[in-house]
Amino acid sequence: MRYLTEVAGVILAGGRATRMGGQDKGLVMLNGLPLFEHVINRLAPQVANLAISANRNLEKYQLSGLKILKDVLPDYPGPLAGMLSAMQELDNEWFLFCPCDTPMIPEDLAARLWKARGQYPAVWVNDGERDHPTIVLIHRSLALPLESYLAAGERRVMVFLRGAGGHAVIFPYQQQNFINVNSPEDLTQWEKQ
Repeated sequence: MRYLTEVAGVILAGGRATRMGGQDKGLVMLNGLPLFEHVINRLAPQVANLAISANRNLEKYQLSGLKILKDVLPDYPGPLAGMLSAMQELDNEWFLFCPCDTPMIPEDLAARLWKARGQYPAVWVNDGERDHPTIVLIHRSLALPLESYLAAGERRVMVFLRGAGGHAVIFPYQQQNFINVNSPEDLTQWEKQ
């Protein structure tokens, strides 16, 4: 499959990971690889370039050879802050964001979101049962509205995406591809698979 030259992929690894006991989720090992490397392996063939949004353990992420982006806002304000930093630092027109704890994203994720984007400035994944707003393709025109939204103290990803005129793209019967590894119990389940 041909990768999308217009799209930068960004792995979101900048959160607090409170449900994982505060461990840096991207660095949690799954079957011999850190979680973020599973995402790299899935996302890299789909996009023109790849970066990682991270706020701690930067030297470990730098070993990947990818560009590391730190939040421009202090105190871990959530995934939207990582998205804003990427849109401010990278030159691409489009950005495909994916959390560091979704190791089984589909190999055609970028292509399907790209094809479904139409005139929308943002399209995110819905697995047929629930939305996954942090797995999202966003146009850079949303950088300024996002900056204003965050400056107003807002943090809710779905509220921003819906307010910006985005819509969900259904990936039916693929719930297993979008499961997050949020806790040690989740990790144990994944290792069994």
